[in-house]
Amino acid sequence: MSDLALQMNDYRLTTAEILYHLPDHPALLQTYIWQEYDLAPNYPELRKFLAFWEKNLDGPLHSVKVANIPIIRAPDTRFAACCLTLQ
Repeated sequence: MSDLALQMNDYRLTTAEILYHLPDHPALLQTYIWQEYDLAPNYPELRKFLAFWEKNLDGPLHSVKVANIPIIRAPDTRFAACCLTLQ
């Protein structure tokens, strides 16, 4: 499915910051950034990725932070805080 079709079906650009323990040095944490279109609030694509991670990769997960934003949304209007004139 194309990106536009996913967005029209309420998928949002989702970014996850994944912290995991290094396999050889468990006291150290490493960061991995995952980004994909996903459906909030259940995040099926992210859950599939994390299940794959736990099954196939050696680095145990420490934490996951998730952020998303709808790409297609109503336009918003903002007023400028100041107006500068250059002559």
